[in-house]
Amino acid sequence: MKITDHIKNAKGKTLFSFELLPPVKGQSIQWVYDAIEPLLEFNPPFIDVTSLREDYIYKEQENGLLQKVSYRKRPGTIAICAAIIHKYKVDAVPHLICGGFTKEETENALIDLQFLGIDNVLALRGDARKADGNFVPTPGGHSYATDLIEHIKNHNEGKFLHEDVETFKSDFCIGVAGYPEKHFEAPNMSTDFKYLKKKVEAGAEFIVTQMFFDNQKYFDFVKKCRENDINIPIIPGLKPISTLSQLNVLPKVFHIDLPDELTDALAHAKNNNEAKEIGTEAMIKQCKELIDFGAPVLHFYTMGRPEQTKKIAKAIF
Repeated sequence: MKITDHIKNAKGKTLFSFELLPPVKGQSIQWVYDAIEPLLEFNPPFIDVTSLREDYIYKEQENGLLQKVSYRKRPGTIAICAAIIHKYKVDAVPHLICGGFTKEETENALIDLQFLGIDNVLALRGDARKADGNFVPTPGGHSYATDLIEHIKNHNEGKFLHEDVETFKSDFCIGVAGYPEKHFEAPNMSTDFKYLKKKVEAGAEFIVTQMFFDNQKYFDFVKKCRENDINIPIIPGLKPISTLSQLNVLPKVFHIDLPDELTDALAHAKNNNEAKEIGTEAMIKQCKELIDFGAPVLHFYTMGRPEQTKKIAKAIF
């Protein structure tokens, strides 16, 4: 079922969902099941599965020179989605990204996803490789999320890269990312909204936000979207603080602000256990406010560790 239909069928009730990473290559599918099963009691209508592009490592050769080698640390997004829908009868939402994939590879992925009965995709440009600094498109691939969305829309209309006649049509529901505190590459919020609107005009049907800790940022983001005629569902993405180091790491990596009340409390935490308790209580409060606001779904970034999210969900659902 499409995410938009799940939201429509909920008739105003806030739903629960979460995102997980594929396991590091070499681990078994049991890792995925262990990350999912503790959260099934909250009836998630869908589960996101991230996709990561290739990166590079440098291996020393016998002659002492370094060889640049491409590798994927966490493969298996489509296979995990197949396992989720067939084992748990829950909709799986794979991330499709521009970086690391040619247009042909993207089209092949769409064909596989349709074959598996997957109805939703999250279309993202993707992050830069660590070695690159800035995003570098894959030769023969898409450069922007809008290009990827248009590719998926063409697929929905039966238009393929190398077919002269229409064949079968898919019906993917397309989601995109939104940034309540601005994408770090955008010069200002107005420009960021212009890009977001382009994604909606290209065919996006729902938005999942970057994590945030100040609900007012989400409220203002929704208001600004509506003022810009962006009227699709806006799902807040959430990640509770779980370690002291995240006080500095999250703002640096995700370009977000933490509210004074939260940082002041974390400044008095003596260890990670205390930090996790503070993060849990803060997230419970944040979620209750989002439910009162009418958020369609609370979407948790679990990173494959379900315990803290389970505690939060028990308090609010």
